[in-house]
Amino acid sequence: MPSHNAAQTNPSLLAIKGLKKEYTAGNPILKGIDININEPGIIAIIGPSGTGKSTLLRCINRLIDPTAGQIIFNDADLCQAKGSQLRKLRRQVGMVFQEYNLVERLTVIENVLTGRLGYMSAWNAWRRNFSQENINTAFNLLESVGLTEHAKKRADSLSGGQRQRVGIARAVMQDPKILLADEPTSSLDPKTAVEIMELLERFSAEKNIPALVNIHDVKLASRFAKRMIGMSNGVVVYDGPPEGITDEHLKTIYGGESWLV
Repeated sequence: MPSHNAAQTNPSLLAIKGLKKEYTAGNPILKGIDININEPGIIAIIGPSGTGKSTLLRCINRLIDPTAGQIIFNDADLCQAKGSQLRKLRRQVGMVFQEYNLVERLTVIENVLTGRLGYMSAWNAWRRNFSQENINTAFNLLESVGLTEHAKKRADSLSGGQRQRVGIARAVMQDPKILLADEPTSSLDPKTAVEIMELLERFSAEKNIPALVNIHDVKLASRFAKRMIGMSNGVVVYDGPPEGITDEHLKTIYGGESWLV
């Protein structure tokens, strides 16, 4: 299996060590994941449904609690973090969801601004008392994703591709040190899927941060990723450059070969 040595020679922004997750005792979804990430750019995670890709991302941002292992992020163990420390760490992890997770009744600009809630006092967050600087940044991000004219529309009036653009803008609004994207293109047409990957690639480059992207489309992943992580049955079976993935690797990751073309 190709190794990814860059993350071994420099301190890692994200170091995942022996990560395990069981939803039911004795039936692990993640079976000891070891990944180091410190390089900017898109890192694509590929693998069949049910192999633990989404579970991995949700452990990283502590939407779910790991069963065992460590997730060292910015020199702190996310698995052990609680209270204000966890809140401070999570606001540095931008998340883009497959189903967008927008607040449908709020406007587009209000949804983008929610990316700053983790930085605000509970009182100001409840009142949605955003600074003018934050408002200006949110409008600039909407311009970056091509949605300026939709700023005052309700989120539920947008198309799927537009909603995903709002989700990306909201994640970048956090000023994160890493972006996570869970199947961000799975419900989109091919043209829109490419546009969404282009946005993730651009923001990753502009912010000089990694973007860890779960994705089913191997060709799309290969087009944009600097690094590919192949998962199968809860373990990593490939970690290296896209050009290093062979049909044999893909058979190991997905099983069988009748789907290969």
